[in-house]
Amino acid sequence: MDVLTEQLGRRPGKVIAVHLSYRSRAEQRGRIPAHASYFMKASSSLTGEGDVVRPEGTELLGFEGEIAAIIGTEARDVTPSQGWSHVGWVTAANDLGLHDLRAADRGSNVRSKSGDGFTPIGPALIDARQVDQRGLRVRTWLDGTLVQDDTSAGMLFDIGALVADLSRVMTLEVGDVILTGTPAGASVAQPGQVVEVEVSSVTDESLTSGRLRTRVVSGAPLAPWGSPAEVDDKQREDAWGQAPERADEAPAFELTDELRQRLLSVSVATLSAQLRKRGFNEVSIDGVRSLTPGTKLVGRARTLRYLPYRKDLFAARGGGYNAQKRAIDSVGPGEVLVMDARGVDDAGTIGDILALRAQLRGAAGVITDGCARDYALVADLDLPVWAAGPHPAVLGRRHIPWETDVDVACGGALVQVGDVIVADDDGPIVIPPDLVVEVLEAAERQESEEEFIVEMVRAGESVDGLYPLGPTWRPRYEAWLAAKSH
Repeated sequence: MDVLTEQLGRRPGKVIAVHLSYRSRAEQRGRIPAHASYFMKASSSLTGEGDVVRPEGTELLGFEGEIAAIIGTEARDVTPSQGWSHVGWVTAANDLGLHDLRAADRGSNVRSKSGDGFTPIGPALIDARQVDQRGLRVRTWLDGTLVQDDTSAGMLFDIGALVADLSRVMTLEVGDVILTGTPAGASVAQPGQVVEVEVSSVTDESLTSGRLRTRVVSGAPLAPWGSPAEVDDKQREDAWGQAPERADEAPAFELTDELRQRLLSVSVATLSAQLRKRGFNEVSIDGVRSLTPGTKLVGRARTLRYLPYRKDLFAARGGGYNAQKRAIDSVGPGEVLVMDARGVDDAGTIGDILALRAQLRGAAGVITDGCARDYALVADLDLPVWAAGPHPAVLGRRHIPWETDVDVACGGALVQVGDVIVADDDGPIVIPPDLVVEVLEAAERQESEEEFIVEMVRAGESVDGLYPLGPTWRPRYEAWLAAKSH
């Protein structure tokens, strides 16, 4: 018996699971949803600690460590700001699924996810009133090795918003379970392996579910009638959480510490010139300036999109834990939050409190083609910010915070999540990730040549044939470079 059934004296009525809710998982899957989507699991799949059976002849029993939110008071037509108050408890859950049967139900997950014992929860319940819905940590171990570690701050949709969304169409009853999605790292467990999941408070480790332990065992094969179990490379990729290795595929781009330092050492003007040589003329974010001149910035883009103010839509999407706050609350170390404010220069889009939150989360900076409120206070923070200028008005004067992590237009430039942003006093530019190394190396060569040119000009030489460096001067440059390297 699971801990919830024991406490309620009956089995919960509904188990509702979220498809994608963690940014880390969404990025792993290559798509970031604008809204949550769900599937149902049979309440008979609920269990506590113990064994789970992988039928003989199947291959892919997937595990997903999750935070289970359990309804404590009935919820119908509640708002996102009210949603969390209807959660009575949280605990650990393992959203197990047999990927071999996914093709049988084409997205409904009826058989692949609802097997007996496929929803272990527990072992202890945490009173939701004692924790912050954005301050929960979920960790998963496979045979003692930590394979998942994330917090609810990394969720695309907070738990209260999930409750509100579901309550638009159904009554959530006491004991109903919402499995709030899994972060990156979910994978496959083999017979004999043990999966453990723990949910705890980020700020108080004594508030914990304890480790939920599930051992995978082999069992009898599935009966021969009905849709057969089947797998292909796509199913294996989804289940294992990674694509099959291919020698002909280049590794994904990573903005390493070395690349960051090298990008910081060259000017945006030089990088812009090299991008222009390659036909990229619309990569500068125009109309913005640094709040703290002399500051440089390098990071990977996250995005926030504002739409024009409209009274009815602002009432629905502008208040509470809106897209602006979600974006600030999820921006990570080394990331740059790029705001598409449509170039509107008579309303604020960032203020001191949210800028402080971004700084404390380790953000590399914020760029908005709208305005900054509390301009001097934001400028005093240890957070590089580029904005169109100062303005005292709140964003509700002109904007609705609409959505996060979508393609945006900021200052005339198209910005995608993961683009590399470099900024200095000349302004910010956007570099497509697959061009970073090529453009950087060319920029470093250009700046080396220009250092030589400046030295020659100071020595009284004419710029004719020297700037840009022509064939007459190139041998002298090569000799100068060789001498400098010794």
